[in-house]
Amino acid sequence: MNVKDLIKGLNYVKTKGNVDIEIDEITCNSKEAHKNSLFICIKGNNYDGHTFLKEIENNGCRCIISETELDSAITQIIVKDSRIAMASVSSIFYNHPEKKLKLIGIVGTNGKTSVSHIIAKILNYGNIKCGIIGTLGSYYNGNYVEPSLTTPDPINLYRILNDMVEDGIKVVAVEVSAHAVYYKKIYGINFDIGVFTNLTQDHLDFFKTMDEYGKVKKSFFDNNLCKYIVSNSDDELGREIGKKKNAVSYGIKNPADIFAMNVKYNGVGSTFILNLFDCVYNVELKMIGEINVYNVLASATACALSGMKTDDIYKAILNLSYVEGRLERVFSKNFDIYVDYAHTPDGLYKAITSLKPMAKGRLICVFGCGGNRDKSKREIMGRISGENADLTIITSDNPRYEEPMDIIFEIEKGVLSVTKNYVLIQDRKSAIEYAIEKAKDGDIILVAGKGSEKYQEILGVKSFYNDKETIGALTNKLQ
Repeated sequence: MNVKDLIKGLNYVKTKGNVDIEIDEITCNSKEAHKNSLFICIKGNNYDGHTFLKEIENNGCRCIISETELDSAITQIIVKDSRIAMASVSSIFYNHPEKKLKLIGIVGTNGKTSVSHIIAKILNYGNIKCGIIGTLGSYYNGNYVEPSLTTPDPINLYRILNDMVEDGIKVVAVEVSAHAVYYKKIYGINFDIGVFTNLTQDHLDFFKTMDEYGKVKKSFFDNNLCKYIVSNSDDELGREIGKKKNAVSYGIKNPADIFAMNVKYNGVGSTFILNLFDCVYNVELKMIGEINVYNVLASATACALSGMKTDDIYKAILNLSYVEGRLERVFSKNFDIYVDYAHTPDGLYKAITSLKPMAKGRLICVFGCGGNRDKSKREIMGRISGENADLTIITSDNPRYEEPMDIIFEIEKGVLSVTKNYVLIQDRKSAIEYAIEKAKDGDIILVAGKGSEKYQEILGVKSFYNDKETIGALTNKLQ
């Protein structure tokens, strides 16, 4: 594509040099910049793309987008905001794929992954081709793209959306993280439907306060022209978002447009009466816990607003099963083992309290907290496990650049404030092995924090590790 055509839709300050040149790639990674690349200088928390000028010059790159005029012969397009520019040129470069798809954006602390996958399962059941972009990666028509972030950077986001268009996808369920909103990754995209799940504590290392964290999430619904909004009436921020004229609410406890009644939980899932736009259904859901009732309500509402018939949605719900790494039962014999992504106080509480009524014996919780992230939640999560689990095994998660035992000791403070029924085992595999050795008939083990993650990050190195595979290896001898 010619640069002069690429920047026609870009609100730039000025250009420097010849813009009548061809490019075949957009990148913000200096190592990928070459002769026919357009390099976008992005300012991040740790790096500033403007400082990599010499490297991209040495690589032969001939064109950049920057926020300041740089001392270089390279063609420059100077803009006020490189992040907005990156989103805009990515859309243009990939021929505006977002305009050819029905997009459903899912926002919230917990439940984004489950809701996106449930939406896709329901729509695909109804022969409406739906793709997914989110924490577990991107899925469409049997294709899979490894995840990098919950919401990819605009260049990758638009590349994936374009591939989906070419592959015949009609609807895409996109997980939209608070960081993605803050960093303008979805700038310029008008979502057909915006879904809000909940607001609970997370990412305070970045956003500092819950008020600021909530404002960023709410801004998605304020600034994006969603045709419809689907909002949780049992969440305080959800009720505020639900006041918008184009909002449809869902809930269990408070009045809502779409709701579940007579909810009962059992060892294999739950049963409830679903009122979906005044169509009433008796649901037997093969997914565990209250959180999954909420996830199904949000998903069913979004699918109905997408144009799917309520009877077909109901049939699809009856065929739903767990989402990978989300309250997934990975072993069942004399005792059961579940893995869950719960890495927030609310997520851990809901995972434990969903499983505990099913336990004929004890609930054993194995978990840790990530390093270089919100430290304030560690003691809180320790107390939650101490109060609700019968035995807590505190271990390592992704310590990153922190000393693992320092994180474990912070969690211990919370557990110790309510109980002495806990142990500390730094090595995650050893912690799970200990839980299995101590498990008795009727017990349930919850291994929380990583879900389906396939790595453990220590000192900047991501080594292969997966809870499910670890549990499989440890329980082989018990089969």
